Amino acid sequence: MAATKALEEELLKLLRQHPQGLTDDALAAALPHVKIEERVNAVNTLLASKRLQLLKASNNKLVYKEVAAEEAVKFKGLNTEEMLLYQCIKSAGNTGVWTKDMRIRTNLAQPQITKILKVLESRRIVKSVKNVNNPSRKVYMLYELEPSRELTGGAWYTENQFDSEFINVLREACYSYIQRQKDTSLGDIAAFIRSRGFSKVELRIEDIHTIVMTLVYDGRIDEVEPEGEDDNEDHYRPAVLVVPDSTALTDVPCGVCPVAGECREGGTISPQTCVYYDKWLEF
Repeated sequence: MAATKALEEELLKLLRQHPQGLTDDALAAALPHVKIEERVNAVNTLLASKRLQLLKASNNKLVYKEVAAEEAVKFKGLNTEEMLLYQCIKSAGNTGVWTKDMRIRTNLAQPQITKILKVLESRRIVKSVKNVNNPSRKVYMLYELEPSRELTGGAWYTENQFDSEFINVLREACYSYIQRQKDTSLGDIAAFIRSRGFSKVELRIEDIHTIVMTLVYDGRIDEVEPEGEDDNEDHYRPAVLVVPDSTALTDVPCGVCPVAGECREGGTISPQTCVYYDKWLEF
């Protein structure tokens, strides 16, 4: 019994040194002093206790990998089909996999997949996540993973809803900072936003740049090219010529009037009797 336990520990130690996994032939070569029957029995015992995983490598060869003791507790009692579906979900990473793909990859029937997912979710081994681009389709991933930005929409979505209020808060914060600094870089703006803790999720420099560029397009700030050899960042300054929200020309009522086609001089609808025209002339 002690010899069997020692062999199991030796196998685990060997696999720990090769996190990419080892084939059965590699195990045999690394343990030439161990009889094949003893090695097979030790491997089967570790597989049954969930301390080993049998996976298919990129070269289509089967390899053994160690499972940490704390991880093995989660898998205790799971059958072969449940472990198969777990491996399928694990391989999808943080982009997740939906049930149709699970069925194709595992050859399990849909009712069986549904039943297994309930078991894995109840144990907090996997979780379901909604895709912002397709809310009716749930994908599954390992419970501890953070969903990819493609799934959640990144910083601009809260509970799968586009968060326009949050975006407006960021816009005004960036604009106020640029006004105070008079001249600043994207890196400085990003550092300011992060230091104030506006977001519960990490904002990348690309996210801050997106916000800043909306201010440029709105004519509220100017983007200035780098100045000098040591300067390799664009700078942002309050706009020299601020674009007004509206002007007399952009507010001409005729452009949006639903009965403009019936408007004529002397008619029932005419410039002389138009109440909207009178209001516009008071601009």
